[in-house]
Formats: sequence, C-alpha cells, structure tokens
Amino acid sequence: MYTSETHQLMSKLASEGQFLSLSRRSPELFTSEKKPLEFTLSNGTLVHIAGPGIIAFTPENKGDKAIILSCGIHGNETAPIEICDQYVVDILTCKLVLGHRVLFIFGNLPAMDKATRFVDENLNRLFSQAHNSASVNQNGYECKRAKELEVAVAQFFNASLSNKAQSSNTSRQNDETRYHYDLHTAIRPSKNEKFAVYPYLHGESHSKEQLSFLLACGVDTFLLSGSSTTTFSYYSSRQFNAHAFTVELGKVQPFGQNDMSRFAAVTETMKRFICGQTIEAKPFENKDMLIYKVNQVINKHADDFVLEFSDDLPNFSTFEKGALLARETGAEYRAQYDGEAVVFPNANVAIGQRAILTVIPTTLV
Repeated sequence: MYTSETHQLMSKLASEGQFLSLSRRSPELFTSEKKPLEFTLSNGTLVHIAGPGIIAFTPENKGDKAIILSCGIHGNETAPIEICDQYVVDILTCKLVLGHRVLFIFGNLPAMDKATRFVDENLNRLFSQAHNSASVNQNGYECKRAKELEVAVAQFFNASLSNKAQSSNTSRQNDETRYHYDLHTAIRPSKNEKFAVYPYLHGESHSKEQLSFLLACGVDTFLLSGSSTTTFSYYSSRQFNAHAFTVELGKVQPFGQNDMSRFAAVTETMKRFICGQTIEAKPFENKDMLIYKVNQVINKHADDFVLEFSDDLPNFSTFEKGALLARETGAEYRAQYDGEAVVFPNANVAIGQRAILTVIPTTLV
C-alpha cells in the first residue's frame, strides 16, 4: 500500500508530468529500498518508476517493440534531455498515447545541475562491467549510476507484462524486438551535424532498415564500430541483442539555448516510432548516407598528450596520409590514409581512455 504522500506524488505526475524536474530537485521521492513506484494513467498506460530519472511506460494496447530512449548520460548535452522530457510530460498527461513499451532514462542528474559532462568520471565508459574496474572510483556517482542503469535496462528488456497491462497480444511478449537509442550532443561542431555510432556487432549483419529509420530522423552519417566498447549502446546491443545506437544530434548548448527546429525530424519521427505510427522511410541506399568504419583508436598514455590541430576542429575533418594527429612521450600518431577523418578528439580524457577515433569511408553490401 502506498502512503497518502505517494498518492499525492502520483497524482502530481499525472497532472503535471514533471518527472525529470522532480528527479533533479528531489531524487529521494523515487529512491526506495522497497518496490518501485507503479500506477496507471487514465488511458490505461502503466507507469513504472525504478528510480530517479528512470521511468517506463506500458500502454494498454502494446505492440511488439521494447524501446529505450536514454539521454543526459553526459549532463551538459541538453537537447536530447529536453526532447525526452517533453515526451515524458506528454505521456504522463495523456497527450501522447504510446504504441509500444518504452523506457526513458535521464542518465546523469547531478551533472545536469552542474552543467558538466560528469561529476567524477565519464559515465559512458562504465558499462559492460567496466564499473567494476580497479581504476574506477567505486564510491563515485557515475560508478553507482552505471550499475543502476544496467539493472534498469535488464529489467525492462526481460520484463513480463504486469497484470495491470494485460492485453490480447500478451503471447507476443517474448517476441518483442528491442531498441535502444542513446541520444547525445557532441563537445565540438561536426561537418556532419547529426551522426550515429553503430556498436560492434561481432560478425552479425548491420540493419539497413535501422539506418533508413535514422535517416528519416535526420541522421545521415554512420560510424561502424570495429571493436567492443564500454558505452551504453554497446551494452544493450551485446547483452540484449538490441538494435542500439549512440546518436549525436548536434553540438552541446546550455539548457534553454537549443534551436529545437534543428531537431524537428528526429523529434517527430521518434514520436511516431514510439506511438506505433507509420513512418515514411526511404529504402536503404548507400548513396543517401555517409558510412564510415573505424581505422584507428588512439588512446592517451601520458599526461603530455596533445592534439596537433585546433580545439574547435569539427568532427569528420579529414587529413592527408602521414599528417600528424597527436603526440605524447614516446609516440606520434599519424593519418594512415588520404581522407582519414577524426571523430571525438579530446586530449583531456583520463590516462588509458580514448582520445581520438579515426575513420575512413566504407559502404554496406
């Protein structure tokens, strides 16, 4: 049984929809050693809150997809946070009716308040058990949050239907197709404003249907990862066979300063997707998009690691073969191909972490 205070909280959420705001201001409202907060909206949608910033919805008439939309894994990447926040507000206030089960994750709540990427360390390097590494601060916020988010993803993808959300298609529960779109914005500008990182698939085929869907979202550039990583999207892809992507939607801006018209395609297309509506997507053709594969993963090994180009150089800027990209004690890193491009260059990462990805063009057959 819930207390009167909890019933008031549920009523407030259903009338105002301010889940993210409450998660940031008063996370203790959603932190409990007991069962998660669960209630049903007037349209029959089951709401399940596993913790601050973690909210799942099961519509009364669910489809055959289990979809995760995560954002704010880096606290200063605000546009995706604002997009997902509006979805959650509209779902809680019954302005938006879902067609599938959807889990929304607002990742790094304290970093949002500080307007920083992270508090102690990069949350997007702590998944797939990386949070158990001896080099990780086990008492740090991000370490604890990575564990919490892994549990939330596992529970969502493995969930059976609640009795409150039983429908005629319950037999399809185990046949749900899983999706995870981890939404970000980049530190620096990009020659290709919106791009997605496709996690390493260990020999499995890339989904051309998913690339066409993301193209409809306005994402026209794709980076095919060539190895295992510790990112959030790789975790869902590897552990749960989900269609998963790290989706970069533009450049970091403070809250309230995003030009939301630049996100119209992804906002509308993703809304239609979670609501089970028809999406107009072109059949896959290589010529419609830019596809790259990773050529070099350059990690930082010394404190004197420096980039040999300006701090504001856009992602996907290209270099001639032999061009010096970075250096540190005992090593120089150079482009190996004409037209080799750099992505996510950041000399300020911790020792041992990736400082640059280099990519070269490719196609899918």
